[in-house]
Order: sequence, then C-alpha cells, then structure tokens
Amino acid sequence: MNILMLSSTFPYPPSRGGTEIRTYNLLKYLSQHHLVTLVTQRHTAVTDAEVEALRSAVTELVIFPLPEPARSTNRFVQTVGSLSRFAQAINQTTPPNVLHRYSQPMQDWVNQAVTAGNYDVITCEHSVNEIYIHPAFRQSLATIVDVHSSVYAWTRNHLEMGASLHPWRDRLYLPLLKRYEQRYCQKFSQIVVTTEEDQQELLKFSPHKPIAVIPNGVDLDLFPYRTHDPSSYDLIFIGAMDASHNIDAACFFAREVMPLLRQRYPQATFRIVGARPTPEVQQLSHLPGVIVTGQVDSMVEELHKSTLAVIPLRTGFGIKNKTLEAMAAGVPVVGSDRALEGLAVDGDGDGDGIPLRALRANTVAEYLTAIERAFEDANLRYHLAQASRILIEQFYTWERAGAAYEQVLLNITGKCHRSMS
Repeated sequence: MNILMLSSTFPYPPSRGGTEIRTYNLLKYLSQHHLVTLVTQRHTAVTDAEVEALRSAVTELVIFPLPEPARSTNRFVQTVGSLSRFAQAINQTTPPNVLHRYSQPMQDWVNQAVTAGNYDVITCEHSVNEIYIHPAFRQSLATIVDVHSSVYAWTRNHLEMGASLHPWRDRLYLPLLKRYEQRYCQKFSQIVVTTEEDQQELLKFSPHKPIAVIPNGVDLDLFPYRTHDPSSYDLIFIGAMDASHNIDAACFFAREVMPLLRQRYPQATFRIVGARPTPEVQQLSHLPGVIVTGQVDSMVEELHKSTLAVIPLRTGFGIKNKTLEAMAAGVPVVGSDRALEGLAVDGDGDGDGIPLRALRANTVAEYLTAIERAFEDANLRYHLAQASRILIEQFYTWERAGAAYEQVLLNITGKCHRSMS
C-alpha cells in the first residue's frame, strides 16, 4: 500500500505523550511493509535531530509549521479573542483546538496529493486531523480516522467528575463537541478506536460505520520486566503532568489518600513522575511523603524501583499507556476503572482462567484497602507482576497493534477499490 498519514502532532520522540507514542509506533510498523508518507506540523520545541530521526522512520516526511496563536497581555483583548474563537467554533461546528492548528498550506498539499491519485489510503492519527479530509476524498481512496479517544466523552466525563480546568467553557462546548463528532464520523470509510467503551460511544453517532478496536501497546525492549521487588513502601504515578486528567488524579491521591495511608505506613511515599508539572502539581511536594520529580531520564528505572504503581485516574476515556507500561515493567498496579479501561484484570474466580492482574480501586477506602493488601503480601505482588507482564506480551505489544492496524487498512482499501471499480 501507499499510505498517507496525517498527524498535526509531531510524533517524535515517542515519549512526549500518548498521541506521539501511538502515532510513531503505528507508522514505524507500517513502514516495514508499505510506503508511508507522513504529513505533520512542527512546533518550536522540535529539534533538527528529532526531525531527522522521524524522517528515517518513513518513506517521505512532509513538515508544515504549527500556527502560533496571537497572544496579548491585555485582558480586554484576551476576552474579545476568546469570544471570537467561540463564535468561530460554533459557526463551523469545530472545536477551537482543531481550528487553531489548521494549516491552509497543509490542506493544499493534501488536496493535491489526493487529486494526483498518489495514495491508496489516507489516515488521520487523532481526530484533530479530520479537518483535512473532504467527504469527496472517499471517491478516490480509503479514508480512516484513528480517534485515540472520543473528545465528547472525554469532556463530558471531566465535567461529571469535577475535573475540568475550565468548566464553564467546557459546558458551553459540550453540545458543539457532540455535533462535531457526529459530523466528522460520517466522512470516513473506517473508524479506529482504542477501547470498546469508545467504540460504543461512537456507534451512537454512526451505528452503521465500521469501527475497529485496536488498543495501544508497549515496546517491551524499552520496558523490560524488573529483576526484583524492592519491598519498600514507594508508590509511583507516571504521566505528563500538565494534562488535566493527570493533574486531577495526582491531587486527589496526594490530598485525600496519602494522609490516611501514612497514618498506617509513616514511611510511605508517593512519587509523581512526569514532564511539565503545573504549579498545582508542584505544590503537592509540600505534603508529607509526596515527591514531584518532573521529567526524568528513564521512566522504566523509576518504575522498577517502586513497590506499586498507583493510577488514580477519575476522568478520561481510552486505554492508558501508563497502565500498560507499569504492567510491562513488572510493577503491580492499583488503578481506577478509568485506569484499567479495556483490560481484563480482575480475575473473578469463576473458573474462566483469567488471573488477577491488577487491584481495582475508585474510592479513598478502596485505595487504602488495596494498597495495604499489596504492601503486606509479597506473594500477591509477585503474582500480579507476573500475570500483568504475560497479558502485555500476549495482547498489548506495538507489533500486535501495528499488525491489526495494517489489516484494517488492507481490508478497507480492498473494499474501496472494489466499490470504485
């Protein structure tokens, strides 16, 4: 196949966030067997070395600058700008974050490439790239959107849990986001999501559209199974610490769970590990036992020296890389429903052969019970680590995800060619 991939997020290095990790690993797999042209946007933090590293992973790399929004310190100008962006979003039924990344030169390049008939399929890596797809494209090639996560369900969930950083704005945008997803889903030959929960969300909008579930994966070379259990009382939470769902999770656990946990285990620590901690996250380091590291050289080394990985997410849809990485590294996981979404981990004891792979907790009391259980039972920690690593090896590698994505592309490309012939 000759594949055209669109990613307004520059997908290298594959460590900045979930979008970069998924996009890079899928294109890396596809490039082994097919011709892949990646069209992306470069922001100011991207280095020339990173550009060359990404270029080596694809057949052709086409880069456009990421538009820089106009900024002003004048409050009146800021307010007028916000109202203008809101009006534009309502008028075009498109979220502001999609509109402000939009590049007309990139659109022109895509239009010319499709008109020239150079490609068999065009993929949008994250729904934000849907803006470059015209419905008429389906007359000449297959079109796929790899959603990553439903933006409507994500925003609704943040509001329900009180985790939205801008609740008044998100309440205004919620009806727009619903109409937006309903509209863009109709443009594509195929939709791809990461969990069955997202599949069900989007089926409400497009009940007859093929929607494939392809979960995220882990690079097992980057996240090897650890050689020993530190048997300490060290908890770790990993992720980009400027993301709203991570901020909410870190604050919830540090403020509500840790004080009670340290009454039982005074030596317990909670390390918040990840780049770009916001001031709110940094303030958590003043609480007893809470450590905010910021960006680290090796995430897997931080995981390996931790007794447990706690993933107290209360918001956000989609399968979580942080959960998969901790399980791959052999670190027992205590996580919420959101953290364990899409994973068979509970081991219900009904003779179905599913082992216990993680401990589930959603309330303060449940976290205290689960963590105490794991702290006190080294044998439990061993079996959790072993069972979760086997799960990752069997079902959640990037090789498996890439092969599944390749098959979706082959299937839909074949259907489109037959319908056009």
